[in-house]
Amino acid sequence: MFYLLCQGVPLAGAAEHGETVLVLSGQLTGADHETYREVPFQVPDGVKRITVSVTYERDNRTVVDLGIFDPDRFRGWSGGNKARFSLAETHATPSYLPGPLPAGEWTLILGVPNIRSDSVASFRAEVLLESNLSADWQGFASAPLKPEAGWYRGELHTHTAHSDGSCMLQSGDRGPCPVYRTVEAAAAQDLDFVAVTEHNTVSHHQSLHELQLAFDETVLMSGREITTFYGHANIYGITDFIDFRARDNQINPILEEASNKGAFISINHPGLPSGEICMGCGWTADTDFSLVDAVEVVNGSVIDSGGGVLKSALSGIPFWETLLNDGYRMTAIAGSDNHDAEQSADSGRQTRIGAITTVVFAQTLSQIDLLAGLRQGRAFIDLEGTSDRLLDLQAASGANVAMMGDTVPAGRGENVTVAVTASQIPGASIALYHNGTPIATSDQVISSDHQMTATVTVAATGEPEWFRAEVISAEGRVLLLSNPVYVNNPR
Repeated sequence: MFYLLCQGVPLAGAAEHGETVLVLSGQLTGADHETYREVPFQVPDGVKRITVSVTYERDNRTVVDLGIFDPDRFRGWSGGNKARFSLAETHATPSYLPGPLPAGEWTLILGVPNIRSDSVASFRAEVLLESNLSADWQGFASAPLKPEAGWYRGELHTHTAHSDGSCMLQSGDRGPCPVYRTVEAAAAQDLDFVAVTEHNTVSHHQSLHELQLAFDETVLMSGREITTFYGHANIYGITDFIDFRARDNQINPILEEASNKGAFISINHPGLPSGEICMGCGWTADTDFSLVDAVEVVNGSVIDSGGGVLKSALSGIPFWETLLNDGYRMTAIAGSDNHDAEQSADSGRQTRIGAITTVVFAQTLSQIDLLAGLRQGRAFIDLEGTSDRLLDLQAASGANVAMMGDTVPAGRGENVTVAVTASQIPGASIALYHNGTPIATSDQVISSDHQMTATVTVAATGEPEWFRAEVISAEGRVLLLSNPVYVNNPR
């Protein structure tokens, strides 16, 4: 006996997210032994990702293998090794082919290598059809790699063979560097996440999807570097192609499309020059900055180009602070801008993977929560890529308290107290900035566990204000750089 039920089931919030679940269910009997059962279902226009999850009764050693065809061609076969798989235009679960998802009749294949003659086994397949990939996509990992909230350290700017990354080949020559070497380098540095950000292309996402299965302690974040004649911007969290062909200094349509798809957008190395010396490297585009989420204020390649100095003439910090003073809430992030995954610590270069890290407070170790933490500004930059240094700050006015990335309301003349806490920084000191200007702090207290605190109290102006902190080594180097805490600047 065999029956099939196929129905669209709306999910909570499905209307705005463009999600539909088709439920395919039935029974297999002994007559299905060593046969292929075809289970058709309809895919409408506009579907961006298909995810299939299958369960069945395994009593009496029943075994079911899985595969799928679209209306025109074979799309993959995983046999009995997967109960869940997904397909999208730029990436798919290993065993399956990425590519366009044509409308029409698709066919789920149930191969039955074994079912006993007297057995009856029920099966259920849930087919999730998504037309809006900005809808809370978890990323290449189907679940958080760690369920707990905490500070997570990672790398947000790398390149591989899918753009201009190179490394040593088997022959000893240099050549295109595969994605796995970047991921291995990040894992070797004990990073919690790494983003691969190729120039304009989306071809690397298939490699990340496959590698995520093996690297189950490191979030492999989807990203790319939108590279135009008028500036570069990293976008994270989506895999859709974004047309990068800006013309006439107009970049807003690109930013708008990426933002509408749910991307987290960061302007890269804005202090670099443009022109023949570095084509399109600096940020010269006419820009609606309300479409931008972050600024890459620290870039390893920029530091190397500036003679190893953070605050050289090429620094992105002044660009970022100007935007903050204009009232924009922009998250400061960092990236090595690595183009050689095998760079070692002995190289002394800041472009080494993990030489500089962005440290994010996230509710879980997952792409969606890491990006949420970045959007909130709950992040700081570790310029030495350590495993344990921490930096946080808060502002309080009366009973109102705001953490780094948040805002506290304060009327004109009301006191605002800003407190900075840093740990694992022996011999260092704290510098505090108010609207970009250094201000003196009160007592800086170091406890026995190398934790330092510093505070300052100022009278609020009643206008939008911001504070940020740096931790400075005894030799004068910036070790940590915070994001702002805001006063009177709600989102």
